[in-house]
Amino acid sequence: MELQLKPISKDGIPEAISKAELYRYLNEPGEAESICRDILAADPENQTALRLLGLAITDQFTGNTSDRYREADKTFQSLTDRYERVYYFGILHERQAKSQLTAGRSPYMVAPLFEKALDYFEQAEAIRPPGNDDAILRWNRCVRILQSRLGSDWRKLLDTIDAGDSPPI
Repeated sequence: MELQLKPISKDGIPEAISKAELYRYLNEPGEAESICRDILAADPENQTALRLLGLAITDQFTGNTSDRYREADKTFQSLTDRYERVYYFGILHERQAKSQLTAGRSPYMVAPLFEKALDYFEQAEAIRPPGNDDAILRWNRCVRILQSRLGSDWRKLLDTIDAGDSPPI
């Protein structure tokens, strides 16, 4: 038997998107990723599938060097809506930071990733659609994580750290 991927029909894309969302909710990002790749094979510009694919990839972050950060970044770059592209870049950096914290990295080492996420969320807030406070909600979560790990004056603490204080890489 020859192993080859089978294409899905364009008519099946809406149902496939529903399944990808379901698998993400069930914490099965590999399944969601596979479905998104099938959708994108049938419709390479499908924005929902691109967004879900990027999220499914970030759902798999572990804080290790094997994380597919560049692949998620490239996927989010394919989003055509400026707000979504900026917002999901924020999500990407936030999830990278959280995964590295979970992997045991120092909050001081991870804080720049959170700051990058905050920058993207601030940009997204400035161009958000009316009634959409998602970027604000994500901003607040990042700030709470930073405050809980570094204290309320986390920015001052980070400013006092000199890159020369760290051991050579």
